[in-house]
Amino acid sequence: MSAESTDHRKRPRRRGDALVNAILEATIEELAEHGYTALTMEGVAERARASKASLYRRWTSRATLVMDAVYHLLPDPSDIPDTGELRGDLLVLLRQSARTLSGPAGEALRGLLGEALPHPEHDVEIRTRSQGMGRRMMAEVARRAVARGEIPAEAVADVRLDVGQALLRNHFLFRVEPVPDSLVVEIVDTVLVPLFHTVPGRSKPNPH
Repeated sequence: MSAESTDHRKRPRRRGDALVNAILEATIEELAEHGYTALTMEGVAERARASKASLYRRWTSRATLVMDAVYHLLPDPSDIPDTGELRGDLLVLLRQSARTLSGPAGEALRGLLGEALPHPEHDVEIRTRSQGMGRRMMAEVARRAVARGEIPAEAVADVRLDVGQALLRNHFLFRVEPVPDSLVVEIVDTVLVPLFHTVPGRSKPNPH
């Protein structure tokens, strides 16, 4: 393969959705190659064969661009494989999340948090931009379990839908290492499965 064919500066210019997708993919490539701290709007624009103005028309900052790029990586909740049981679905979902954290999305998460802590205005911007994809994916897994009769609908609450992803992020951020599969299994078996089998206000798990 020639240098010209791999040089991102030689790619044809794009418009509309094709341009947006090219910019988001270029952002992921920049994250993987340079990390969050070294990522610049100029670098993304050059890699995507786009003007800086086209980036700033859509994203007001590096943080908002990176957030959209990370969400671009994540699957649609309806695409999560259906294993036929709650435990299996939870394992698939959290393993998928663990793999995502080990790549450019994890690098972005560390960078975004580091940028937001000393600048409260950035924290507000990041929260406003958040799409709650982790909760939506967990909600789909819980919906399937309710439909199968595995768990009661009363056991599903927003705060419970956040627990698994929060535990993964906590390990990733404070241990600064990939999430081991043993931790995924432990979270599913000792936290999530018992939690979703318990109705709030009841002392005993649901018998299903």
